[in-house]
Amino acid sequence: MSRKFAVVPVFWVACMATLTAATGHAQQAPAGQSLANQPPASQTPATQTPATQQPSGQENPEEESSSRRRARPHDYRNWTYDVGAGGSLPNGTTKTFVKGGGLLGTAGVARNANKYLGLRADFFWINLPLRDSALLQASAPGAHNAVYGLTLDPIINIPVTKKYSGYFLVGPAFYHRSGKLDSSTTVPGSACNAFWIWWGVCSNNISLPLSGRFLNSSQNEFGFNFGGGVARKIRGNVEIYGEFRYLHGKHNNITTDVRPITIGVRW
Repeated sequence: MSRKFAVVPVFWVACMATLTAATGHAQQAPAGQSLANQPPASQTPATQTPATQQPSGQENPEEESSSRRRARPHDYRNWTYDVGAGGSLPNGTTKTFVKGGGLLGTAGVARNANKYLGLRADFFWINLPLRDSALLQASAPGAHNAVYGLTLDPIINIPVTKKYSGYFLVGPAFYHRSGKLDSSTTVPGSACNAFWIWWGVCSNNISLPLSGRFLNSSQNEFGFNFGGGVARKIRGNVEIYGEFRYLHGKHNNITTDVRPITIGVRW
């Protein structure tokens, strides 16, 4: 009888253990299944600014550097000034009455658009000494004669090296030629000769004024000029230059033709 009671508890414990194990397995399976079937939590990627992205309103440094490289350097002077002196050689009809070697002085200024093109204005004073043959025709012992010129020329600059350059210019010009004879034994009303016509006192090309006002000459002429020169840089922006030009003026078929040769300084 006691064995029967002893078997019952053992059997009861075995049943309880089996039931507990089955229940635990049933509870764990749905939990595992729910974890397996549950979709992974969505992750919001952090917004990152690329290293090469620039704030709006600012240029890329590379683009800005490239634009600076494309910009042309300002390698010329906006304004150029020059002064010079030299001698002149007459030409044409002027050569018949004027000796060569007359002194000259000049000053000018140029406004440059770039290193190649500019606009230059110059003022000239050129002495025109009369030949002995001209004084003989005027019956005068001596005279003073000169021409004043104002030119306005487009100029083409030609850089050759860092020190040497050249240039060409051509343009319109205005001239004022004036002179004075020391005296003259010519009688007023006398017939005009070639000198008096060139001197500008025989407007009718027939005779000298009866008033005797033929000792002084004054006339305005319009014309042109052209020429060129070379320059050498000596210090900073200072250059020495040599220049040759041809000047021509005309009024009432009276001409003035001079070829000035100038050496000067510009800066």
